[in-house]
Amino acid sequence: MALPVSVLLALVMLCSSPTCSLGCELPASHGDLESFTRWSQMERIPQTLVHGTRLEKTEATAVVHELLQQTFQLFSTTGSSVGREESLLDRFLVGLDQQLEDLDACLREGRTLEESPLGSENSRLAVKGYFQRISVYLKEKEYSRCAWEVVSVEIRRCLVLANKLIRKLRK
Repeated sequence: MALPVSVLLALVMLCSSPTCSLGCELPASHGDLESFTRWSQMERIPQTLVHGTRLEKTEATAVVHELLQQTFQLFSTTGSSVGREESLLDRFLVGLDQQLEDLDACLREGRTLEESPLGSENSRLAVKGYFQRISVYLKEKEYSRCAWEVVSVEIRRCLVLANKLIRKLRK
């Protein structure tokens, strides 16, 4: 069961690498079938955040920041370590925390260069709504091990999408 968290950790580390940075100076250190069917019917993270219209650099950074922050909060909750090795989960959370600090610096720098508060706020609200649906799903499934596995798969998808967004910004 340690594999899903290690994959998440690898994605966080990949997103923090210099090849995926957002142009600001980020450091290099940086279930059952019914459950899957129900989960697949739920709304996914809004694809327009990744594939839609051109996002301002600051807005895209804000979206990635919100996604990582919500992921951090989700995996910091009691019960998220069900079936997982605690040390891997801790390393994953430390990696997320470092990435969030780096993105905070980018956001502070970006706000002085370009202002897009409404767009950033709308995008952040979309990400928050997505994670709220994840929380509802976990609650409905009574935070079961299977539900956490389904959520882990979905979070991996989100981190891959965030990585694509970061790469898109570098072009």
